[in-house]
Amino acid sequence: MVKSAPLSPQARAGALTRMAERELDVLVVGGGVVGAGSALDVVTRGLSVGLVEARDWAAGTSSRSSKLIHGGLRYLEMLDFRLVAEALKERGLLIQRLAPHLVRPVPFLYPLTHRIWERPYVGAGVLLYDTMGITSGTARGLPHHRHLLKRQALREAPALRSDALVGAVQYWDAQVDDARHTVNIVRTAACYGALVANRSRVTRFLRQGERVVGAVVRDLESGQEFEVRAKQVINSTGVWTDDTQSMAGTRGQFHVRASKGVHLLVPRDRINSRTGLILRTEKSVLFVIPWGRHWIVGTTDTAWDLDKAHPAVSSSDISYLLEHVNKVLVTPLTPQDVEGVYAGLRPLLAGEAAETSKLSREHLVAHPVPGLVVVAGGKYTTYRVMAKDAVDEAVRNLDEKVPPSVTQDVPLIGADGYHAIWNARHTLAKQSGLHVARVEHLLRRYGSLLYELLAMVAEDRSLGEPLPSADDYLRVEAVYAVTHEGARHLDDVLARRTRISIETWDRGVNSARMVAELMAGPLGWGPEQIEREVDHYLKRVEAEREAQHQPDDLTADAVRLGAPEIVPLS
Repeated sequence: MVKSAPLSPQARAGALTRMAERELDVLVVGGGVVGAGSALDVVTRGLSVGLVEARDWAAGTSSRSSKLIHGGLRYLEMLDFRLVAEALKERGLLIQRLAPHLVRPVPFLYPLTHRIWERPYVGAGVLLYDTMGITSGTARGLPHHRHLLKRQALREAPALRSDALVGAVQYWDAQVDDARHTVNIVRTAACYGALVANRSRVTRFLRQGERVVGAVVRDLESGQEFEVRAKQVINSTGVWTDDTQSMAGTRGQFHVRASKGVHLLVPRDRINSRTGLILRTEKSVLFVIPWGRHWIVGTTDTAWDLDKAHPAVSSSDISYLLEHVNKVLVTPLTPQDVEGVYAGLRPLLAGEAAETSKLSREHLVAHPVPGLVVVAGGKYTTYRVMAKDAVDEAVRNLDEKVPPSVTQDVPLIGADGYHAIWNARHTLAKQSGLHVARVEHLLRRYGSLLYELLAMVAEDRSLGEPLPSADDYLRVEAVYAVTHEGARHLDDVLARRTRISIETWDRGVNSARMVAELMAGPLGWGPEQIEREVDHYLKRVEAEREAQHQPDDLTADAVRLGAPEIVPLS
């Protein structure tokens, strides 16, 4: 078992210093899931690697997905069998081996609306989906699909209108807290020796003739700049790919377009169902996904060419989702039912298609100039394959013989012993003095790392108390986010280490001050910085709420930009 490496403030400072001291084999730019996966892939091949991220880990697309680990049932209809097979294999690996503490099965009901042709058509597709999962060799842990009569379907999902279906097919996929998963990949890479630093921005690439030989990295917290030299640089910056490539002074071999996907959170009691739902729309599909005490309703698929850091949600986005989900619900949802919203940008490979919903979810790897590898496209589920392909391309140009990727056999920290610890959760609850539901909550978020949090609670019992207006989360989680998970600012904890910003009616406003005070000790904040963090967060929430009343992307984006970054990117 690999030793846990905390992403503490001290570890971050040390990583930046060490990156500048000697030439690395690989420098990875971009701390989303693909960049994190690339760093883990490099270091587990026995090479030295640095990973830098301009904002927070998973601050972009990798914290704003539909939270699904899935094969992409709709891609079967597009006859994209290779993409589906690849994703189903990765789904199985994540559930069984790599991250059983973070990835778990979730059922979906597909309502049928046509009596004669639709059941065999959909049934054949779902049968193929299940079969491809089995042939991947990693399908254990997920039940087979099943056909339901109308009355059976309504028992599973009483929220559905009787006239909205004639029967249904139920199948299983999986879900994940994407931001937590990405941070765990970063921590796992650090455990094996990767040097990792968030809030560290590449300002330019270092060149030796045509060749890229590293990058100038600015620590955005201190303003200090470092020259980080590397034999190969991997650009995994998602929707920022074109911007990052332009720093190399070269035209990319492909371009990335951003597609906005909006999601709503509503309380679990607003939709009476024991299963998730997948519904057809005129353009794509709509998911209703179980998420703890909530439902996630999403997503949209529209072109976005405005601010990439904070894609805004407009009133028309919310209306679109409510209108489509309400077509099948007995009790319609209203805007007042919406607890939280978020929008993510999919990095789609630009092609001839006019609509982003028709652009490719496949990934590409390119070597536009010597020393620089670019990886883009793809989907969250296949991050490990994307990382492997990018690293394969990078190490082809290294002098020494490099071993092949081993990440399919490298569990993330917290996975070790998870099932045994889950079985002992009642004993752990008695020993720790926490309710068993609290222990289960911690296990589903931290796996075997739970012991690190319980030790902190044993030392300070007040850390076992819930956060104000966010009962699902304990105070210890805010402290642990700083000492072990690389959180640097209030926003990092409320939006990504926890999901308080989207799961509570007040969007974290009532928790903000206490969380800032809990973070202050390990980060060395004084009263002024606490006030600044709280003020910034309240302005962010206010700007997001105001944006949701705007009629379109342009006006919503302008309002959202009214709340500046806590750490300027330039």
